[in-house]
Amino acid sequence: MHPAYSVIFFTVASGAGLGLLAFMGLGAASVGAQPMPFLLTAFGLAFALTVGGLLSSTFHLGHPERAWRAFSQWRSSWLSREGVFAVVTLVIGAIFAALWTFLDLSSAILGIVTAILALITVWATGMIYAQIKAVDLWHRLLTPVCYLLFSIAGGTTLFLFLHALFTDKQEPVWELSSVAMVALLIAWVVKVFWWLGGDKAPTSTPESATGLGHLGKVRLLEKPHTGSNYLQKEMGFHIARKHAKRLRLIAIMLGAVLPILLILLAIPAPFDAFWLGLAVVSHLAGMLVERWLFFAEARHAVMTYY
Repeated sequence: MHPAYSVIFFTVASGAGLGLLAFMGLGAASVGAQPMPFLLTAFGLAFALTVGGLLSSTFHLGHPERAWRAFSQWRSSWLSREGVFAVVTLVIGAIFAALWTFLDLSSAILGIVTAILALITVWATGMIYAQIKAVDLWHRLLTPVCYLLFSIAGGTTLFLFLHALFTDKQEPVWELSSVAMVALLIAWVVKVFWWLGGDKAPTSTPESATGLGHLGKVRLLEKPHTGSNYLQKEMGFHIARKHAKRLRLIAIMLGAVLPILLILLAIPAPFDAFWLGLAVVSHLAGMLVERWLFFAEARHAVMTYY
């Protein structure tokens, strides 16, 4: 399918923002008192990434001004559910952030609720694609699992960077570093399995798409039409297998290997925020490549007719 840059930015940015918000929520009961600059920056970045990503997704719509109508279809549409959960998460998260930042009230219960809602929102984003039966590559349980794991990995890496940037700790923070590295490792290992499973999955053919395979070979007598149309523009995209493999390796190197090496480099005291900042940038760059491939490698069954 044709990769839409607005949707790529949306899924990467909102995933990282919601992951950071979830980590802040889960850490409310354990990290204790935090300096206001840290809280303002962490929550501000989480909301900026989430809201910015959600707004960018509307640029891909034919009529962005009608985006609000999607909220009415929450009973049947994962897109609508994502929007509903996102709004609820932002409202509850804003209350949680305000109490902790300005009143020094880090409510563990409110933090856990915020974290759960944030992760449910990410799951709903993944389900938007996993529910599409016409795209074999996406129609798997591992699709929302990858979205969720990448969100957690991005959120923990961002938290690790901000913690090092704003706290006065001079000793290595092994626990936070270990959590971030394990989250990165698990997310990308699962993604590799997602790629391998997609490579082995059967693709749609004229016979399977029409349901006439039992009668023999199906061939097209006439083209659907003489000119191009919306389906060809949005669904028609091809990337060579050798290029896809090269880009997968680049995504893994930028998204996992380099960030983990940079985190290891930052562990010796003092806890160096510079290397962790590079780790965040590298991971997000790898995520942009991964998400571009997510769309570029997908083949919609409708393209069988073209």
